[in-house]
Amino acid sequence: MSKKVLVAVADGTEELEAVTIIDILRRAGAAVTVASVSGIEITASRGVKIVADKHIDQCKGETFDAVVLPGGMPGAEHLRDSKPLIDIVKSQKASGRLYAAICASPAVVLAYHGLIDDKKVTGYPSTSDKLPNYSGGSVVVDANCITSQGPATAMEFAIALVENLYGEQKASDVSAGLLLTRR
Repeated sequence: MSKKVLVAVADGTEELEAVTIIDILRRAGAAVTVASVSGIEITASRGVKIVADKHIDQCKGETFDAVVLPGGMPGAEHLRDSKPLIDIVKSQKASGRLYAAICASPAVVLAYHGLIDDKKVTGYPSTSDKLPNYSGGSVVVDANCITSQGPATAMEFAIALVENLYGEQKASDVSAGLLLTRR
């Protein structure tokens, strides 16, 4: 069964994280919608152009199995400042559905908007002072919230998303296809 996943992007998004997340979720069979809070074509943090499927305004009212926020600066700030996106993430949290963030986004978006409460989280190490209950782990799963540290942990983060959406066997199958050894 295909799961609906929203991956939000903006000018300044960390491209390695965004593309890794999108690719691995699609390998698992997820119906991934890439939604921009900027224009449909964004310029990522290292100059890579990414074309979104739609603007975040077109996602209002949709139900997603997961909403995922890549990091990067100033991408995370643009995500933080998008009212439609924040409304979607708040709805995810309130409904108990999966929401996730990597790199700067756990601090810059989730903590800023009070979306991590007492959850154990991780993020880019230099943002740890902005994250209550910070854990130094590369990927932290706490109930319906998954967080990760940054570009080097993007594959592990995406596999954790697959496992939470589809189960351990699917995560193992996708990992094997990528020649990725799971811990």
